[in-house]
This record gives sequence, C-alpha cells and structure tokens, in this order.
Amino acid sequence: MHRKNSWWPGWALVLLAGLLIQSALASQPKSIVDTAFVQEAARRGVILWDVRGWPAYRQGHIPGAVGIGSVVGVLRNDHDEDYIPLPRMEAILGEAGIDPAKEIVVYGDKASPSTYFALVTLQYLGAKQAYAYHGGIDDWVEAGLPVSREYQPLAPVKLRLEPNPALQVSTREVLERVKQGGAQILDVRGPAEYTGQDIRALRGGHIPGAVNIPYEQNWKDPEVRRKLAKRQVKTTEGLNLKSLEELRALYKDLDPARETVVYCQSGSRAAVTTAVLREMGFKDVKIYDSSWLGYGSRMDAPAENETFLNVGSLLSQISDLESRIEGLEEGLANLRKATAR
Repeated sequence: MHRKNSWWPGWALVLLAGLLIQSALASQPKSIVDTAFVQEAARRGVILWDVRGWPAYRQGHIPGAVGIGSVVGVLRNDHDEDYIPLPRMEAILGEAGIDPAKEIVVYGDKASPSTYFALVTLQYLGAKQAYAYHGGIDDWVEAGLPVSREYQPLAPVKLRLEPNPALQVSTREVLERVKQGGAQILDVRGPAEYTGQDIRALRGGHIPGAVNIPYEQNWKDPEVRRKLAKRQVKTTEGLNLKSLEELRALYKDLDPARETVVYCQSGSRAAVTTAVLREMGFKDVKIYDSSWLGYGSRMDAPAENETFLNVGSLLSQISDLESRIEGLEEGLANLRKATAR
C-alpha cells in the first residue's frame, strides 16, 4: 500500500517555528506599559506605586497612588547601596500595602531608572504582574489627566517574601563567571566610567570582557537630558524608548539565548536595560545589583582599564574649593556691610 509522504519541507518547518515563537512572545504580558494601560489599571483598582521622593509626590501624583519615599533611598543601604535586609523590606512595603503577589504599576519621572529599579525589585521579590510606566508622571500630565495631592493609604499587609535568586547575581558569582571566561556581560554606564576616567569606587575601569552600551541608548535621543538642560528641545519626546527594531539593532551583538549579566554603578541604571532586554525576549537576564560599586571596591577582582582614585589630589581640590567658598563668603559679607552704610 502506497503511503503519501507526510513530511513538510524544511523551509516550511522553519517558518512555522518562527511564527510560533513570535506568537508566544506576542502573547507574553509586557512589563513596560503606556498611559492607556495605566488608566485602565487604575479603573480596575490595581496598586499604583509612585517611586519618587515625598516632596515630588506631594506636588502631584496619579490619584490613588501610594509611596514609600524615594525607592532607591529607602530600599538600599547608604554605605554600599545594596538592598536593606529582607525583613525590613517586608515591613516597609507591607506598611504601604504594596504586595508583590498583586498586580502593581510603578512609575516616577519619565524614563527614570528608579521606576525600573522598583520593577526589577518587585520581580526579584516574586511579583508576576509588575509593570513599569515608562512615561511616568510626565506623560500622565501631558495627556491632561488629573493629579492628586492627597495621600490615600492602602490597608497594610503582612508580607513573607521569597526572593528569586535566579534573577540576580552576586559579586562572588560574577567573579566566577569572569574566571571561567566567555560570559556575556553588559556595562550600561557612561563611556568615561567604562574607560576608568570617571572613578566612582575605589577603582575605575570595567569588568573584563564587558560590552559597553550606556542605558541612555535605549531612548529615542540619548542626548535629550543634556538638550533639555540647555533648552535645545522643549519636550521629553526623546526620552521615549526606541522601537523594537531599533533596540534589536542596538543589541545585535548579544545572544538572546545566552545568560546576560547587566551592571552599572549601583544597580539603578542597570535595571532599565535589564527590563528592556527581558521585554525583547532575552531568555536569561540577570542584574548585578552591587554593580561596579561592589566589584570595583574588591581589590582581588580583575579589571580592564583599571585606574585608581588619587585621594591626595582629591583632598587638595576639596581644600581649594573650601578656600574659594570662604573667600566668596567674606566678599559677600563685605558687600553687605558696604551697602548697609
């Protein structure tokens, strides 16, 4: 009996696999959301978390949003900028009613790393439905939507959080990857930090083998902050994220199927790129939260473009500035006496 050949041509199987992958990615919930999403979420009573400091919050926030103050200041230690102990995090978030088991939208100023730091923190603490509103309060106000100056607290909750260690790496784990070689490591600091010219730890430089793509490159216009400061542009349009095609071109030299370790100075800027890569479909993105502050302060950690802080020169510069300030204060005092006569 003759059996018909049921095998599909190879090209058809490849095409089908590609379509299935695209369909799966399209069906995955996105973690970076826009104004329309936030409006609909607010109507459903989703937790809105304003991650800015209290002064900015009191000036105007999305109605119903709660806060804990500046997220990067409250949830991190002052000395090393690592996370505060887990029980303390549980108490702070629980008191504010911010339960990672529930749906949460976090926002701050437009394109703020603090927003993304809050997002990756929630994901690390087990959140499955956490979203970053990239446009933040700027886009909300630009859309003509209402703001509130009233604080409407949520009911406190008692939290027992279980962090997911698969989403982060420690300094020890980074050192192991460097020793083994071949790790895909992404440095999202500025070029001067990467090359060791701008020293912000005991040493300057970068982790061996790390590729430098500053986090601002995720924006439509990486220079927009400088342009806004100089009033060369009038809108925050340049702070919008690049299109998916542009982002793929930006990260074309990285393998989405491999583990990718992302770091900056202390974890905030790295959070932006971490979220973007996950949004793009990178399979295994880990944030190195201690980042260069932790790595560069370890004298046994190998570094490229290694430079050292000249403490004597720094103290001399500080002394010179203090002398100049004293001279200005004395001149101001003399001027005041002269005008009072």
